[in-house]
Amino acid sequence: MPGPEGYRVMFGELRAAFPDLHVEVEHLVSTDDELAFACTITGTHLGPLMGQSATGGKVSYRGMQISRFDSDGKLVERWGSSDELGMLRQLGLAEV
Repeated sequence: MPGPEGYRVMFGELRAAFPDLHVEVEHLVSTDDELAFACTITGTHLGPLMGQSATGGKVSYRGMQISRFDSDGKLVERWGSSDELGMLRQLGLAEV
């Protein structure tokens, strides 16, 4: 889902699946209107995720985000990528 609601839904689902979710920013770059970072995401799978029941497994995977803001500081564009397949493999929810 696009827009702010989509962002809230995405992180709400992650927080429900991984109550101890932690995002460790490892590299950060900014300009006047953009912010980019690379991170490692960790957590314990204790809630439903993509229709799958909790496994109790721990995950650690990489991600990155690039965000652009308008002159009022409002987020207007966001691009991101994370190793979701690697995360699912760590939980035994995807074939190796």
